[in-house]
Amino acid sequence: MDSNQLAETLRQQGSLLSEWARAVSSVPRHLFLPEVIEVGDEILSRVTDPVRWLAAAHEDVSITTQWNDGRPTGPEEYRLPTSSSSKPSLMLEMLGLLDVKPHDRVLELGAGTGLNASWMAHRLGADNVVSVEVDQGLADQAAKNAAAAGLFPRIVHGDGALGWPDGAPYDRVIATYAVADIPYAWVEQAPAGRIVAPWGGSFFPYSFAVLDVFEGRAEGHFTGYPAFMRTRHNRPPRGYLSDFLHHREDAAETATGLSPLAIAHDADALFFVGLALPDAWHLPVNADDDSGEVTVWILADDRLSWASVDYTPGRNLHTVKQYGPRHLWDEAETSYRGWEKLGRPERDRAGLSVTRAGQQIWVDSPGNVITSGSLAEQT
Repeated sequence: MDSNQLAETLRQQGSLLSEWARAVSSVPRHLFLPEVIEVGDEILSRVTDPVRWLAAAHEDVSITTQWNDGRPTGPEEYRLPTSSSSKPSLMLEMLGLLDVKPHDRVLELGAGTGLNASWMAHRLGADNVVSVEVDQGLADQAAKNAAAAGLFPRIVHGDGALGWPDGAPYDRVIATYAVADIPYAWVEQAPAGRIVAPWGGSFFPYSFAVLDVFEGRAEGHFTGYPAFMRTRHNRPPRGYLSDFLHHREDAAETATGLSPLAIAHDADALFFVGLALPDAWHLPVNADDDSGEVTVWILADDRLSWASVDYTPGRNLHTVKQYGPRHLWDEAETSYRGWEKLGRPERDRAGLSVTRAGQQIWVDSPGNVITSGSLAEQT
């Protein structure tokens, strides 16, 4: 099984873009993976199970290649994935959005294993690809991986939020990690180009922002539902649910007529509620029986506040518990009601503008700016 097999799998499922077919077929993915990888919940070693390891390398799956920024992890410690080889079909979706032309110069933020940079170097030429990686060890290894495949994109160690001005200007900028804010440095370094980045805060980081740059301003829309690791710049802490829960006996208890599933099971609602809760995350937990009951947790990144809402089928009221300086469910419900007052717009109607002054979210046109405050004012 080799890169041709991966290309054939992608072709059969309709994911292989014709302009990227040669790169995918010519660059073996297994050259970009470490000895130990994780696929789903399965940890695979090239030493102990080389057949399964190699098979996974050429499947259309995301492969975790680093945990906890590469430091040793104890048996009971939370294992936070911090680098991966993304699902190839997702990589191609993103490259399709990037819409590179022959001889375009591309700035990539987040080299990871080096595979994406190598695909681009194969198609565009190594001199036209600069990839910035914040982790020195990953940057060094990515360069070695690319060289093993006979490719030599410029892979450098640095802070992706700053871009790489030494190579500017660029025609395209692509980020391989999720950001809550588009750095203006990316706009400056692609003054007439395109930016594609996974975008969103903690509540809903599952959108591609596709922005075109003109006259010092980047503007565009959201699409797709990608799942990427967060930037390491101001990355919020993560862990087990128990790490965020405390003072459960002191929680205030109320009730709500809004089903928590109206938010948790609706991607458009999650997107707009997430504008008001970029610094909190949600977790639906199904009961371990056939009752259909679900508890939806909302937990602040700073671990000071939390909320839970219990959904029971057939009931019109749902129990709410909240603790901390913030009433997180109240914030979420207020934003949801504001979204309803706006007519429940779909996320695809939302857009993003980035200027030196910062970024703004809008619906339908840049003049119709949406903020957490304006959502609250709708109620």
